[in-house]
Amino acid sequence: MPPTRLRLNDGHMIPQLGLGIWQVPAASTAETVATALGMGYRLIDGAAIYGNEAGLGEGIRQSGLPRDEVFVTTKVWNEDQGHDATLRAVEASLMRLQLDRVDLCLIHWPTPARDRYVDTWRALVRLREEGCVRSIGVSNFMPAHLERLVDETGVVPVLNQIELNPRLQQAESRALHDRMGIVTQSWTPLGRGSSFTVAPVQAAAARTGKSPAQVILRWHIQLGASVIPRSTRAAGLAENLDVFDFTLTAEEMTAMASLDEGQRCGPDPMTFA
Repeated sequence: MPPTRLRLNDGHMIPQLGLGIWQVPAASTAETVATALGMGYRLIDGAAIYGNEAGLGEGIRQSGLPRDEVFVTTKVWNEDQGHDATLRAVEASLMRLQLDRVDLCLIHWPTPARDRYVDTWRALVRLREEGCVRSIGVSNFMPAHLERLVDETGVVPVLNQIELNPRLQQAESRALHDRMGIVTQSWTPLGRGSSFTVAPVQAAAARTGKSPAQVILRWHIQLGASVIPRSTRAAGLAENLDVFDFTLTAEEMTAMASLDEGQRCGPDPMTFA
């Protein structure tokens, strides 16, 4: 069953589940992307800093799919923030991808110590107006960063990609996203396996006949988030995609909520630069 789609606040649609290609080796990215697209994935989440944008674009071409059927995300890295630097960075990404547009471009981190994310955002607004970026959003933005962005520019991001997994449930950010009409997208959605053996996940897996990873991905889906797990194995890609034929009960969702510990796998957005 193919992934469902979520409506962004600019009217465009994004697949609810996609493939993240962080740490996918550049030499095998094209094969991984083409394999995933052949299985039914339609969202590929990349970034300039991943070093594999060329493979992402090549994988799309190898898949034989029409460009309009694939949703492509890239991101502006911290050192490329600022208005003019962002314009150059996105142009460079498009050249590596060999695409004339991306479907979504994100500010990768707010890097508040640099204090350039508002100017970076204004550049993305310009690129959207020019048509080489269809939708614009952010990644790892905390509530204060989002509120400042909207207060100073009047433009609400379509999506905020944040670290989200059973050990780090980010209720405050998700509630703000809901109020502002921003889609939540989950990175490191499996929390590096830290919740695979806990009782709520094991019980739901036993009841449904699914793996712990599938239970957790289904939890993200039922939260209403978009989710971008990574795998380079065909079996793993297929397993991650196979989460649309079962549902967690209300009791199982409540049990999953009890796992929140505020435990990060990645950096703190308030200090990371």
